[in-house]
Amino acid sequence: MKQVLTFLKNIRKNNSKEWFDSHRDEYMEAHSIFTTFVEKLIAGIGEFDPSVKGLAPKDCMYRFYRDIRFSPNKMPYKTHFGAYVCPHGKKSGYSGYYFHIEPEGNGFLDGHQLDTGLYCPDPKILKSIREEIFLNGETFEKAVMEATGFVVEDSQALKKVPNGYPSDFKYAEYLKLKNPNLCKRIDNDFLLSDHLLENTVAEFKKTFSFNTILNKAIEYALD
Repeated sequence: MKQVLTFLKNIRKNNSKEWFDSHRDEYMEAHSIFTTFVEKLIAGIGEFDPSVKGLAPKDCMYRFYRDIRFSPNKMPYKTHFGAYVCPHGKKSGYSGYYFHIEPEGNGFLDGHQLDTGLYCPDPKILKSIREEIFLNGETFEKAVMEATGFVVEDSQALKKVPNGYPSDFKYAEYLKLKNPNLCKRIDNDFLLSDHLLENTVAEFKKTFSFNTILNKAIEYALD
């Protein structure tokens, strides 16, 4: 991943079409390395979560080119690579496993990160997840605890328990989540390790129970 990291550092300093066009070969090399990794990551996750088997890298990877039409940020290119491995691909609305590479600085996540869960889920899906937590709070918390090294992402959590649920509910903090998600920051040592794939799969495996609960609730919402 060294070439990927080097390219991302360079594009952060030189985020223009002119620079990109003259260094397109560096992008193609970085993109190829990342694509190969994602293909292996899908296979690795599929060993413990069969719901993602059969996915291709293109089903999980995001475009590197930014849509700047309605954004005040006119930089044409992202400064990160990301892949979201979930049932039926990244646009399905299902919960999954997100792998993110980004040099530290003023970027999207400001560093490398592993995530499992959902970001900005549809209201009916979030409602179904909250109902699952309310009915099976102990099981949900156990799944969170199994994911050692991960933390619950609560930066956008509600201040109060949502309407319809008792404020003294034992697991009320989970009901407040708007983005049910577990995250783990990783550093360059993790990213550049010769065992990156095995280590990443092992980390995501810790979150399998959490992901399964979310997708069970999503299935209820979609039925």
